[in-house]
Amino acid sequence: MFKSRKFVISVAAAAGIITIPMLSALALQRTPTAQPDLDLIGGVIGLVERAYVHPVGTDDLTKDALKGMLNRLDPHSDYMDEKEFKEMQTDMAGQFGGLGMQISGQGGVPKIVAPIDGTPAARAKLEPGDDIIKVGDTSTQGMSLREVVDMLRGTPGSKVTITILRGKEPPFDVTLTREIIKVASVKSELKPDGIGYVRISQFGNDTSDGFKNALTKLKTDSKDGLKGLVIDLRQDPGGLLTAAVDVAGNLLDGGTVVSIRGRQPDDQRVFSAPSKGDMLPGVPVVVLINGASASASEIVAGALQDRKRGTVMGTQSFGKGSVQTVIPIKGRGAVRLTTALYYTPSGRSIQDEGITPDIVQEAPKDQQIAGGAMLREGALRGAIANPGQLGANGKPGATKPKAGAAAGTDKPAASSPPIKADLIGKPDDAQLNAAIAYLGKRADNDNGAAKAQ
Repeated sequence: MFKSRKFVISVAAAAGIITIPMLSALALQRTPTAQPDLDLIGGVIGLVERAYVHPVGTDDLTKDALKGMLNRLDPHSDYMDEKEFKEMQTDMAGQFGGLGMQISGQGGVPKIVAPIDGTPAARAKLEPGDDIIKVGDTSTQGMSLREVVDMLRGTPGSKVTITILRGKEPPFDVTLTREIIKVASVKSELKPDGIGYVRISQFGNDTSDGFKNALTKLKTDSKDGLKGLVIDLRQDPGGLLTAAVDVAGNLLDGGTVVSIRGRQPDDQRVFSAPSKGDMLPGVPVVVLINGASASASEIVAGALQDRKRGTVMGTQSFGKGSVQTVIPIKGRGAVRLTTALYYTPSGRSIQDEGITPDIVQEAPKDQQIAGGAMLREGALRGAIANPGQLGANGKPGATKPKAGAAAGTDKPAASSPPIKADLIGKPDDAQLNAAIAYLGKRADNDNGAAKAQ
């Protein structure tokens, strides 16, 4: 992200992706004011073709020029050639070959943002913040993220050895076996005392149905009815905007889930919950987040927090609050362009700030990953600044939150290394146990109030 975009080795995790029809002729037209600049670009391409020490094709130069232009806009805009565009479509379908981790680039070295539950990367106990300094015998220093992705992907069943740098530890090698990545994004379990637990590891095509089915099963399995629900979005890097809207909509009765605002009229949209969408009316909800919860995760957490439907617990989220529109270009790949920002129901922008938990609950030191504090959206090169609260006119800038503070408060947000991935949902998971204890107290208090009446 910083050279400057995010790739997913086995899952498209950039939430808020919207695909629109083939790029219109209007968008490709040259305006009179742009002509001199286009002539300059064309002239430089011609100069490189004629004079560079090695032959370089026009297609390669054009692709690199487009990438350079878009990559400098913000961490998430990019140009994809036809091969990259098809790979993105395969990723979005939720089944592909790979290792099962999201990576980004910082300082020219790819960094693991999050391994995906149930994949080779997660089973090898790779952690958020790990640097991949070599693939096989090849150093990744200065390599583009696409080149790294191409080296890591391969035939299912084949092996690849990567060298990991984790904090101050000496580098170590990990050998992974590539496989077709098809992971259920939703897992659920009925915890003791009637507390439901739903873990969402990413927001994909199967998430909407998976979450609805999980709630139905939890209600069936709880003989005396659910006393509470924990939605675990820790280390969830995001995914599809529509899936996030559906998940939040299953716990809300009508009203706004999220809105998006951009420059063009088509970029102004409000996404709402069904009028009678809440599948667990009256059941208290806790949403667990941390510094590796991004994008779609933040949409869900922000919606339930603003609508007073859930208590957000954990640490400050990542802060990825932008919408990318994928614009196919016939036979030439596609442009992925940041076209809008999304806002919570109360009009807060998540961009650059993230979601501040209602209850700060850090993972104990011995349960935190060893790689140090997580990088956040605001630290990325070219990251868009938070535009402030939506005003009465529906435009941003009414107020601007202080960096790392909850809207309307001066309280600093907690930011600490996330919990180790292999502890998530396990009996020793301290943050989950805190959420369950909180819901247990809520249930006891509700019962006490009912008896007093």
